[in-house]
Amino acid sequence: MTSRSVPTLDGGRVLLRAVTPDDHAALRMFLRDPSVARWWGPPRPDVDVLDDWLETDADTTVWTIEVDGNVAGSIQCSEERDPDYRHAGIDLFLGPNFQGKGFGSEAIRVLARWLFEEHGHHRLTIDPSAANERAIRAYTSVGFKPVGLMRRYERGPDGTFHDGLLMDLLRESFEIRLDR
Repeated sequence: MTSRSVPTLDGGRVLLRAVTPDDHAALRMFLRDPSVARWWGPPRPDVDVLDDWLETDADTTVWTIEVDGNVAGSIQCSEERDPDYRHAGIDLFLGPNFQGKGFGSEAIRVLARWLFEEHGHHRLTIDPSAANERAIRAYTSVGFKPVGLMRRYERGPDGTFHDGLLMDLLRESFEIRLDR
């Protein structure tokens, strides 16, 4: 993981904060849980799933998602800084006890607000598995729109390639949703 400064972002019900070594056991357990692992590609016995998640570059920032003082999952963003293609991509996972309760949507809203307001992005992307209906519903609730189907986009745990759904959120669409 990079030594990049990670700001704390408070959304009310969720807190996004820097990942600490104390978070590792819970995050690793979540990534190995079938409700999460089924979306995170093939098992790679030579790489620890958490090390893989935390392995970032200078353009990626990773947070722990905390709910009521408990580690609930993790969220990250990767920023494209080329001015002609400037945008940020988001990815996240939640532990099984935190899924389906709106915590993921709130974490995305908090991060989206920070990326739009503090980093000046005009567009965000996210790319769930096309079969991950729960994630797609959560992202749609934040305002992400489907852009297109990416055929045979990623290798799944069964070793075959599966479709991904590219979704994006424009700053003006996000601001309109916040005004409601």
